[in-house]
Amino acid sequence: MCGIAGWVDWEVNMNQQRSIIEEMGKSLECRGPDEKGEWFSENVGFAHRRLIVIDPEGGKQPMVKKYKGNTYVITYNGELYNTPELRRKLKNRGHKFDSDSDTEVVLTSYMEWGKECAKYLNGIFAFGIWDQKKEFLYLVRDRIGVKPLFYTQQNGRLLFGSELKALLAHPDVEAEIGTEGLAQIFVMGPARTPGHGVFCGVNEVRPGHYMIYDCDGLRESQYWGLESKPHTDTLKETVQKVRELFIDTVERQLVSDVPICTLLSGGLDSSAITAVASKALKEAGKGQLHTYSVDYEGNKEYFESNDFQPDADNLWVDRVSNYLETKHHSVILENSQLVEELPTGVYARDLPGMADIDISLYLFSCAIKKDFTVAVSGECADEIFGGYPWYHSEEALQANTFPWSRRLKDRVRLLSQDLIDRIKPEEYMAAKYQKALDEVPNLPEEDAKNARMREMFYINLTRWMPTLLDRKDRMSMATGLEIRVPFCDHRLVEYVWNIPWEMKNYGGNRKGILREALKGILPEDVRLRPKNPYPKTFNPDYFAATRDWLLEILNDANAPLVDLLDVDAVRKLTKADQGFDIPWFGQLMRLPQLFAYLIQVNTWLEKYNVNIK
Repeated sequence: MCGIAGWVDWEVNMNQQRSIIEEMGKSLECRGPDEKGEWFSENVGFAHRRLIVIDPEGGKQPMVKKYKGNTYVITYNGELYNTPELRRKLKNRGHKFDSDSDTEVVLTSYMEWGKECAKYLNGIFAFGIWDQKKEFLYLVRDRIGVKPLFYTQQNGRLLFGSELKALLAHPDVEAEIGTEGLAQIFVMGPARTPGHGVFCGVNEVRPGHYMIYDCDGLRESQYWGLESKPHTDTLKETVQKVRELFIDTVERQLVSDVPICTLLSGGLDSSAITAVASKALKEAGKGQLHTYSVDYEGNKEYFESNDFQPDADNLWVDRVSNYLETKHHSVILENSQLVEELPTGVYARDLPGMADIDISLYLFSCAIKKDFTVAVSGECADEIFGGYPWYHSEEALQANTFPWSRRLKDRVRLLSQDLIDRIKPEEYMAAKYQKALDEVPNLPEEDAKNARMREMFYINLTRWMPTLLDRKDRMSMATGLEIRVPFCDHRLVEYVWNIPWEMKNYGGNRKGILREALKGILPEDVRLRPKNPYPKTFNPDYFAATRDWLLEILNDANAPLVDLLDVDAVRKLTKADQGFDIPWFGQLMRLPQLFAYLIQVNTWLEKYNVNIK
């Protein structure tokens, strides 16, 4: 993957702004440590940071191509998984290619199909194309939103970048937040409303959308969205279709000119990807697949089973690795690192994040990056197939709010009265939840149970899954590691979206239809293993360390966080011996993670010199 940035301005000559564009690109160096490039015209400046995965020589960027008297320029972050098919189709239409890179295929697709080109792309991507003759910028983001793309429009200019830090590298973009930004941090966070950039005047191109920017301003269009329709396939046909789509998706995502590995937890999703990848690499004569797992010091001693995390992973990792004959690497993280690197997680996201859940992936990626540039992960199967506990809990289904944020009242009690009066947390959350429900493409005459499950799947796909995709992208790319997510293939998402709940939950098993589709691919005990989320630390040393750090902040009258909290309420919470009985956010974020999140908020306010309007 890569990092992209750009600036279009009708009032300023970009040739005189090279240093600023270079700084915007430099801020993304971690995303593309292998190569850099810039391109300038009178009104446009592009920057690119490259992580070399495909065609080292032919894929240099920004890429310029001329066709029928016009000049096209692209800065592209992503991976295309239908490159061979598209290249053949474009050649049949008279186009010629100078490289084997997917970048050139993307650019040529725009030259052929214009603004509709994204519909032809199967992949994860965010890119900007300058059309010289039409004098406009085309910005587009992949259907699911795997790759990020932020922008801000001000004073006759548009700035864009892969990450918020690229925009903040411009001297006219300030780290400033208002009521909306505060609500995102203290009500929605560490999730984020689609399209919301938190900082004032900053937005994100929404998944499945493109934007056109020219002298007349900025216009947004949607090129893809979930479409509800009756599912007519039989159970047998559905199982076979899911199986075929899954295998094809994984095999497509193994394309790489550099070594590739998989992340293996021993759970259903990562084990299935590893099984398909291992078989494909062996058949291609590429040898033994390398797999990686992560755990924490002390977890064997302190692990306690609960509804969200029923058992430990390590025995299952060994089971799958031995069965598939992979070369396995176990990464053990120190709890002290999880605390020390909390500021690193803030810088990687440019926002407060998922605390040690983020940091563990960052440290895990650091270890993998020593030997690999590309990894494949089982992320997002639970959103698509219904694996989370809240799909199966009547309390969660009837809660009339986002199921991962059901403890909002506990969070509100920790806020200062001034902040509560300003952001109105419960009203804000209710409005965002209703907005999500209003977007659901309902299916006429669908029974009440399936209609409610469709709503649940929609809010998970569009509100929860982006939080995990943000985490995956920022933490891995902060180390220069590309992690691919086959379960986010739009063909698989589209098909499973319309499978009725009874069939998705076949046999009364979570992700039952996926388990049926994986018969013969995995050992039966692995195929039927209960869901287990990404591992976290259970060591009480982490609780103590985050509590003590937070107390240091509360004791500092100059700490920016202090004025935003009810300090007495937070102090009382630091005296607790255990966390909330259920997580305050997601599945894993309990009391230690709440302390860590507040630490990250304070770090963010300080290090980014955030101005609260």
